[in-house]
Amino acid sequence: MSLTLIGITGITVLLLIIFFLRIPVGFAMAMVGFAGFAWVVSPQAAMGMIGDQVWEVFSSYGLTVIPMFILMGQIGFHAGVNKRLYRSAYLWMGRVRGGMAMATILSCAGFAAICGSNTATAATMGTVALPEMKKYNYNPVLSSSSVATGATLGVLIPPSVVLIVIGLQTGQAIGVLFWAALLPGLLLCLFFLGAVFLVCRKKPDFGPSGVRTSLKEKVFSLKGTVEIAVLFFLIMTGLIKGFFTPTQAGAVGAFLALVIGIAGRNLSLKGFYLALTDTLRTSAMIMTIILGAVIFGRFLAVTRLPYDLASMVSDMALPSFMIIFLIGLIYILGGAIMDALALLIITIPIFFPVAMSMGYDPVWFSVFITVLTTMGAITPPVGINTYIVASMGHGASLANVFKGVMFFIPCFLILLVLLVFVPGIATWLPGIFR
Repeated sequence: MSLTLIGITGITVLLLIIFFLRIPVGFAMAMVGFAGFAWVVSPQAAMGMIGDQVWEVFSSYGLTVIPMFILMGQIGFHAGVNKRLYRSAYLWMGRVRGGMAMATILSCAGFAAICGSNTATAATMGTVALPEMKKYNYNPVLSSSSVATGATLGVLIPPSVVLIVIGLQTGQAIGVLFWAALLPGLLLCLFFLGAVFLVCRKKPDFGPSGVRTSLKEKVFSLKGTVEIAVLFFLIMTGLIKGFFTPTQAGAVGAFLALVIGIAGRNLSLKGFYLALTDTLRTSAMIMTIILGAVIFGRFLAVTRLPYDLASMVSDMALPSFMIIFLIGLIYILGGAIMDALALLIITIPIFFPVAMSMGYDPVWFSVFITVLTTMGAITPPVGINTYIVASMGHGASLANVFKGVMFFIPCFLILLVLLVFVPGIATWLPGIFR
């Protein structure tokens, strides 16, 4: 059996293990990677590789950026940031037809600025938004899908754990990736709001108007969003100006979130304890995925599959946009059946060299595949965000969520087309600050 065929067999076995045996993706990648490396090289070399990689991954200073940003998000969550964001967005948008769904999307965008995960955003904002929209007689199709779709902004709007991992894997500056994803993330949020407006214009009963609020109430509610704005501004400015590294930015953000929570008397001792334990749990999960991906990546490297694939694509007569289209299709399908982080960690060693061999900008490609993967998070049949929201009740059945997200899929497609034909959407801001 050729090395290339062994690599393909390893990927097939990995997918079968993940989807049929339900083994966590990090352990599955480590198992298949170890077995494949032992097969291609030797069991002794595989044992040595495991020891080296475990030490290299868990002693890496660069990876400490992940728990720092997660801690920042967890402190914000347990300090009630999500509830204050939603209340402020509702007071400003609730009067408009479909305004509560728009408020949900805006709140997801705001919470994404400190969270960085689509699944965490879906679970967090769903607990706040779904009961409120049910109380105001919103159609479950719109209410549930607005939560599931708005939560995808958690991956795109910085700081994003997914973008951090992409930067670490590909050797790109994390701050540059943050700036690159900002404008696409804001555009996608705007497209979501437009989709809600169009749906409620065609189906007025989906999103009835809320109660009228005074300008004083609206302005007063903005104080609940100041902390997010301050955190976001300080982190992004510090990264670009070089005041601190990404890891230091995460530490500064976590410290400031703690100070803001204590100063506002919104963070209890129990809340802080829960923030620490949730951070440890989430960080351990991500580190395990990264370790598994590194081991699996070493297996792919010895099979030379990524390099052979890149060489094969370079020699093909197909135009580059067709190759990107095929890669995009794989990411959409993959994003529908696994978390964005796991999918990107598995596939970047394969497709990133292909894109670079075709001359694509690495920053643009990173943002492009991130958008594709977030789209997969709400794409049937197994969009992970849809299942999270459907499990919360309040009329959010799986059928309703899947029906509703179809209103928002065109938003992703429009953004992807814009990224292809106007790549400056992703490269303009990083170009200014480089």
